[in-house]
Amino acid sequence: MDFKKWLYPGLGIKRWISFLIVSLLLISTGISILIGYQIISQVEVMIIEFFSPVLGRFSYFMDYIIAVLLIILGVWIMNFSLKAALKGIFRRESNSKLLDELYRKKVLKKGPKIAALGGGTGLSNLLRGLKKHSSNISAIVTVADDGGSSGKLRDELGILPPGDIRNCLVALADAEPLMQELFQYRFNSGGQLEGHSFGNLFIATLTEVLGDFEEAVKESSKVLAIRGKVLPASNENVHLGAIYSDKSTRMGESVIPEANKKIEKVFLKPADCQATSEALEAIREAEIIVLGPGSLYTSIIPNLLVNGIADEILKSDAVKIYVSNVMTQPGETSDYSVADHVKAIFDHSHKGLFDYVIANKAEGSEELILKYKEEGAYQVSLDKTKLKEMGVETIEADLISAQGYIRHDPEKLAEIILNILQRVGEM
Repeated sequence: MDFKKWLYPGLGIKRWISFLIVSLLLISTGISILIGYQIISQVEVMIIEFFSPVLGRFSYFMDYIIAVLLIILGVWIMNFSLKAALKGIFRRESNSKLLDELYRKKVLKKGPKIAALGGGTGLSNLLRGLKKHSSNISAIVTVADDGGSSGKLRDELGILPPGDIRNCLVALADAEPLMQELFQYRFNSGGQLEGHSFGNLFIATLTEVLGDFEEAVKESSKVLAIRGKVLPASNENVHLGAIYSDKSTRMGESVIPEANKKIEKVFLKPADCQATSEALEAIREAEIIVLGPGSLYTSIIPNLLVNGIADEILKSDAVKIYVSNVMTQPGETSDYSVADHVKAIFDHSHKGLFDYVIANKAEGSEELILKYKEEGAYQVSLDKTKLKEMGVETIEADLISAQGYIRHDPEKLAEIILNILQRVGEM
C-alpha cells in the first residue's frame, strides 16, 4: 500500500499521525530520562566498538546509520499497525483499496445535501448517479403504491408499501452485490410467496418485529450500508385517486393508468395526511431539491399532495430542479410536452415550485423508438418558449442511457444536477 495515501487531504489521518509521532517522542524522552542518558551513550559506544575492527574510523557513522534504520522500521511498523486497525474497522480484504475506500467515504461525506422526491424506477435510477457524488442524500418516497407485492403486503399486513422504498435502498446501497441481489430477488414459485420480493418481505417482517415502518426502513438501511437516507413521505395509510377529464374517478395508484383517459387531477385519501418530520427536515436542510424523473401522476405529484411537503419546498432557498421524463407514459402523460408536465406539477402544488427543468435533447435509436411506439409511448417534446413563460429555466442535455431502454443515464443526470448547483454558487 502506498504510504503517501495516508496524507490524502480530508482523511483526518495526518493529525493523528502527528499526535502519534509526538507521543512516541515523549515516551522516548521519558524512557531516556528514566534509565539515564549514560545507558544510551553506552549503547552507542558498543555499536562503534563492534564495527571498529571492520570499518575502522568509519565505524563512528554506524550509530547514525542504525538510528536512521530504526526510524524507518518504526515508520513501517506504524503504517502496518494503522493498516491492520482500519482493516478491522472496515472489514475489507483488499489492503490496496483500503485507503481509497476511506478517502472516497470522506469525500462523499462532504458532498452537497440533496433531497430527491419521487418513486418507482425513475427515483432509484437518479439515486444511482447521485450517490457517486454525495452520501448526504435523502430520498423521499411516495407511499401510495398499491400494486403487486407491495399491494398484497399492504392489504394483508396493514403496512405501508415497501416496494419503492426497497428499490431506493438498493440504489443507495454500498453493501456487497450479493446482498443487493438478495433484496431484489423475486420468488417465481412457492404458493403464497410467488410474486413477492425478498426485500419487501424483509421490510415487512422488520415492521412487525419493531412495530414501526420508519424504524424498519432505518434498520434495513444499516443492513445495506446505504449512502444517505430513504424516507417515506408520510407514515399514514394513504390511497391515490384520480379525476379524469370526463369527471369520472378511480381509486388506486396501480389502476389509474388502466382507464387510459386524460387525467385532470389526482388526490390523496385521507386528504389531510401529514408528512414525516424527517422528510420535512431533509427538505429544509437541502442544498438541492430534485423532483423526478418518474411517473408524473403516480410517483411525483403524490409526494406534493402530502401536507407540508410542497410548502416546505416553496420556502426553501435550495436549488430546485424538476427532471422531466424522456418518454410519455400511456394512460398518464400521452401527448404531454415538458411544459405540460411542469404545468401539472404547478397545478397540484404551487406555481414556481422549482426554478430549473432538465430535459433530454437526444433521440433514441430507431429500433427503440419503434418498440416504444408499439406500446403507445413517444419521446417528450420540448417547448422552451412555454417553459420560459412559466418562469422556469430549461437545461437541455443528452440524457439517454445506452442500456437498451430510452431512459435517463444516472451518471449523466447526476453531473448535470451538480453542475447547476455549482453554476448557481458562482453567481
